[in-house]
Amino acid sequence: MLLESTASDFDGWQALVSDSFVPLDTEPARRGGFRGAISARDYDSVVMSHISANPHAVLRTPDLIGADSPGNATGSGDADGLKVGSSTNYYKVSLQLNGHGLLIQDGREVSLAPGSLAIYDTSRPYTLSFDCDFSSYVMMFPQSRVNLPTDTVGRLTATSIGADHQLGAVATQIITQAGAMLPTLNRSVGIRLAGNVVDLLTTVMADELAESDDAPGERQRLWTEVTAYIDANLADPQLTPSTIAAAHFMSVRTLHQVFEGSGETVSGEIRRRRIAACRHDLADPQKSQVPVAAIGARWGLSDPAHFSRLFRSLVGSPPAQFRRSALR
Repeated sequence: MLLESTASDFDGWQALVSDSFVPLDTEPARRGGFRGAISARDYDSVVMSHISANPHAVLRTPDLIGADSPGNATGSGDADGLKVGSSTNYYKVSLQLNGHGLLIQDGREVSLAPGSLAIYDTSRPYTLSFDCDFSSYVMMFPQSRVNLPTDTVGRLTATSIGADHQLGAVATQIITQAGAMLPTLNRSVGIRLAGNVVDLLTTVMADELAESDDAPGERQRLWTEVTAYIDANLADPQLTPSTIAAAHFMSVRTLHQVFEGSGETVSGEIRRRRIAACRHDLADPQKSQVPVAAIGARWGLSDPAHFSRLFRSLVGSPPAQFRRSALR
């Protein structure tokens, strides 16, 4: 999916940014003409965009968030087919390339200078303002792609992530290179590269959280331990909350309490990680001859019909159709 568009007036820009991301309000920073351009590509729900524009502000308001609720959401997109499920909660990570800006969310604000990396959450209000011409890369991806509790990641919004860590410098370099390379790659390779960048960003966020003064407490420690156990045992069809609780010498009730605030139940986390593993294998050209049902069974989903229904409910298309799209 591809969107490459230029706006030569502010009304056109208002429509363009909402079509490219989630619904947003915009405010001009000065009178007179306006010009902006967006090049956006969707790699299995990871949208990589290059933005360049004159000074302005974008606002994600409570009204717009409310309109995106599942009962009201219709999705946004352009005529060429770049679609975003507006009822999904996304993270956006911005890498400033040129110019300066300001990001405000959750009572915090961070200045955006060339080379700075910042994260924000589309499920809560935010403001981005630029007082001069600028350009940036923006990666937008579903929160479900990040294996960290949403309330924990919320401590990082409107902060300069990775600024004091070597991993931050690595992520900045990788995003810059990926932004230039992705348009030249075939779709299956692009999906894998974009997914790897999201994994790297997740690592940067985890590193940032571990170094913060209010480092995760006992619940976070247990959550990390349990999810590592889930990852190590995804192939076991008998993996359930009961077996996980027993392996960690806790009650099932205590296990569910560990996941409170993470945005997912224990069973939901197992399903999500299994489908993520299946999606990775289905998009792998080296596994193109492996039957779809065998890939599901490899990750603990031995009933083909159940696997197909679950995959479709979480990804939006049946596994066979997803594979054809990813490998074309």
